[in-house]
Amino acid sequence: MITEDGSHTIYLPEMDEHYHSVHGAIQESLHIYIEQGLLQTCRKDISVLEIGFGTGLNAYLTYCYALEQNLSLNYIGLEKYPLNEDEYSILNYSDEIFPEYSAIFNRLHQAEWGKMNEISTEFMLTKIKADIATFQFNDTPQFDLVYYDAFAPGKQPEMWTDIILKKVAATVKKDGIIITYCAKGTVRRALSDAGFAMERIPGPPGKKEILRGKKTF
Repeated sequence: MITEDGSHTIYLPEMDEHYHSVHGAIQESLHIYIEQGLLQTCRKDISVLEIGFGTGLNAYLTYCYALEQNLSLNYIGLEKYPLNEDEYSILNYSDEIFPEYSAIFNRLHQAEWGKMNEISTEFMLTKIKADIATFQFNDTPQFDLVYYDAFAPGKQPEMWTDIILKKVAATVKKDGIIITYCAKGTVRRALSDAGFAMERIPGPPGKKEILRGKKTF
């Protein structure tokens, strides 16, 4: 379906849920994950973990802004249910923003799962098809930035338990950032307990607040 800013989202009837905000898919991702996440890291070499690779919009925008800002990215996307070609090929994100990088959007989706792919010399992508509940991360914190973009707690509560949030938190380096559209108090408290200095910040259209945290140890 078309959202209010002209960009697509996908509706899942079995969950009664959309992948992105109906108020604007691109503007939501730009505000949350790029402006309040990527551009807040103050680093040039950044390791990113995305929980919920989904439509690939966050990865695409991250690639585009990494090139614009002369950043070097190692991007890991964890996704249990990848989209198929019929689903991702009709999405219009590269028509709406950074059309000069339109070929990249398909390359991100066509990249082989389970291995590191060189999308460009500055952007390495590893897509992992896995259930976060059973997936084993490295013991050493490795990420500078986490995009926590699972479906909403009311639709996918298993992704927002204290156990899962603390598991993800353990992968983040000191001074690393976690950013999510979800502003629930239970999520804020779990991440605070896991070592993040949490703050509520203004959200995109249709969303009053979002959460961002900085790892303190």
